[in-house]
Amino acid sequence: MGNFSGLAINFIEILAYMFLFVVGTLIIWVLILYVVDKTQTESTLRRNFPVIARFRYFFEHLGEFFRQYFFAQDREEMPFNRAERSWCYRAAKDVDSTIAFGSTRDLRPVGTVYFVNTAFPHLDEEIIEPGPVTIGPYCREPYETDSLINVSGMSYGALSIPAIRALSKGAKMAGVWMNTGEGGLSPYHLEGGCDIVFQIGTAKFGVRRPEGGFDEEKLKAVAAREQVKMFEIKLSQGAKPGKGGILPGIKVTPEIAEIRGIEVGKDAISPNRHPEVKSPADLLDMIQHVRDVTGKPVGFKSVMGSEDFYRDLCTEINKRGEESAPDFITIDSADGGTGAAPMSLIDNMGVPIRESLPVVVDILKKNGLRQRIRVCASGKLITPSEVAWAYCAGADFVNSARGYMFALGCIQSLQCNKNTCPTGITTHNKKLQYGLNPEDKAVRVAHYAENMEKEVKIIAHSCGVDSPRQLTRAHARIRLGNSKSVLMSEIYPD
Repeated sequence: MGNFSGLAINFIEILAYMFLFVVGTLIIWVLILYVVDKTQTESTLRRNFPVIARFRYFFEHLGEFFRQYFFAQDREEMPFNRAERSWCYRAAKDVDSTIAFGSTRDLRPVGTVYFVNTAFPHLDEEIIEPGPVTIGPYCREPYETDSLINVSGMSYGALSIPAIRALSKGAKMAGVWMNTGEGGLSPYHLEGGCDIVFQIGTAKFGVRRPEGGFDEEKLKAVAAREQVKMFEIKLSQGAKPGKGGILPGIKVTPEIAEIRGIEVGKDAISPNRHPEVKSPADLLDMIQHVRDVTGKPVGFKSVMGSEDFYRDLCTEINKRGEESAPDFITIDSADGGTGAAPMSLIDNMGVPIRESLPVVVDILKKNGLRQRIRVCASGKLITPSEVAWAYCAGADFVNSARGYMFALGCIQSLQCNKNTCPTGITTHNKKLQYGLNPEDKAVRVAHYAENMEKEVKIIAHSCGVDSPRQLTRAHARIRLGNSKSVLMSEIYPD
């Protein structure tokens, strides 16, 4: 009994010494910080309020993570609110997406879109599924697909290996295509067996010569893969028009450097444009060159700035003949996403998809090229209503990046450019990647695509048509500032 009491007393003494040590260390640490803060000249707050001011930055950082859970209302957060993210999560998990009591969506703001239901919708047994859409009728290998919502460009480098694997496998399950982004074709894009759109950025990663320009042998090697169905020349991106892609050096691993043909650990910054493309004529020359080498459909991606570019492009196409036209155009939105971009561009540059998509479609119609050139819409289209709107406006396809990121488990923590993504999607930190299981997330990616298609079709059927591609501008109304709405077809008449 005495020995036990002695051990207990010794243990308590040890705990007391440890407590004193920790408290003493903490006091010394605070004193050091006090001196550092008082003597530094970079921060006014830390100089005036030493030590205490440091908590401001700590809580500001935590706010990125907790704001969406504790402080933001369902419909007020940016860039995506809780209601939008919740729909994506439910769709990806394939759980009940119905809601009770009533909508929380405010239909009063100017620009709000709502759809025109028919008095006599088709019965389920009356609905006829349309056939596939053909892209690239003048190519040696045209592409046929009936996909509605595809995986937009996300590079290996910007995204992690598990994320790319999950997207590839999920896209195959759902029957949609996957865009490689400008970072080149990795084995992880191919792993799932899905259809691939190879994006050619301004740096031409994966198909470039070291000194610049196309390496035709590499281009042929990419095209020789049966999975690669199309090529997309990237002119500009919605989040950063006029600025090339940015991959921070911390994310440039040896494997990524090899795939892209760049140096390990150095920032991969693409040129602002393709050096050899200075006019619509140059662009058509590049498109024709890639089409001749690959034999597959070739288009381009851009965010609309001046409408004159598209008018001049159509004039040049009609001068040469419609076979010279791009096989598709991807219209990106000014509020599109990215892993890294200057705030001056991400906040201010380019035209949003709500305005640009109908304008570009109309320019193609006026020049007699709408049936020749397929139109893809991308940029913040992550819910069925947004996708249905795009089809009303005239899109043939819709592409989404962030919708599929939410399907992977993205929590919008805004850490994409820091290699610290807590969900393992945009980081190369193996510890953070550990939680992202590609097999499980692939199923969620497929569910997201399938449930998106299902609900967009529900909207189409409620409007009285068989398919989303049959939606027109007469099926959507746009709220004006006088408490009234008008048909989209009145604002953008055919």
